[in-house]
Amino acid sequence: MKRRMAKASERILNFKVTPYGDTSVMRELALAENQTLYMLAAAIVEAFDFDFDHCFGFFNKFEKWFHADRAYELFKDIGEEGSPNARGVKKITTAEAFSLDKKLLFLFDYGDEWKFIVECIREDVPVINRKYPFLITKIGDSPEQYPACD
Repeated sequence: MKRRMAKASERILNFKVTPYGDTSVMRELALAENQTLYMLAAAIVEAFDFDFDHCFGFFNKFEKWFHADRAYELFKDIGEEGSPNARGVKKITTAEAFSLDKKLLFLFDYGDEWKFIVECIREDVPVINRKYPFLITKIGDSPEQYPACD
């Protein structure tokens, strides 16, 4: 994943990410406000030790995500049909999609449906010489992306 220094004038958005239904595991990530949802997705996947090898989306509904009225999907960027209301993830910035205390569902891998709750919990100023995205906190073990079949 390509990281970059934040500009002094940029806000840093901190995100709390938990697997859906499991608050014992958490990652806190920091991204510059002008980094895209694609970068946020890559940072989440990396923070949970997954391979970044599937399509994904962000949705404002947690249960029936396919009926979300705000959705951002990689499908839109690669020319495939996604959710009817979806926008792409490669040009939408974290600041456009999130505000403080805003939560979205991050769905990774539409087959296995890995679901994470992503919440913008804090705004900060950039740290000098730090490249973003940046993993701030890691609590709990990552789930196994491809568990062995019994």
